[in-house]
Amino acid sequence: MAQSTERASQATIDATVIDSELVDENLLKRLLVRAGRTLATPALEALELLLDPSTPSPVRLTMLAALSYLLMPADLIPDILPVAGFSDDLVALTAVIGAWRNHLTPAIQARAQRRLDQWFPLTR
Repeated sequence: MAQSTERASQATIDATVIDSELVDENLLKRLLVRAGRTLATPALEALELLLDPSTPSPVRLTMLAALSYLLMPADLIPDILPVAGFSDDLVALTAVIGAWRNHLTPAIQARAQRRLDQWFPLTR
C-alpha cells in the first residue's frame, strides 16, 4: 500500500487549459438550450396533464401530492440514511411516473410541445 501511494505521488499529470478564445459561445448556448428542452419536456407534460380538464381528479391529487413531497425540504425518512433515505422519494416518483404514463395523451403532449417551443425556441 505504501508503494502505490508513493507511485501516485510521483506521477505527473499534464493538463491543458482551454483559452476563452477557443470556446464557441454560440455552440455552448445551443447545447444549453437543448439540455433545457430535454429537462423541461417531462415537466411541461406533467403541467399540461394537471391543467387538462379530462385528467381525473384522483390523478391530479396524486401528482400534486407526490410532486409537493419531492420538492419539500423535509422528508419522512431523511435522505442521509443509506438506501432507506431515498425509498420514500422513490415511492413519490413512482406515483408521478405512473399517473403521467397512464394518462398522457397525444393532445397533452402537443400542448406541452407548443409551450416548450415558446419557452425554449430552437435557434440556429
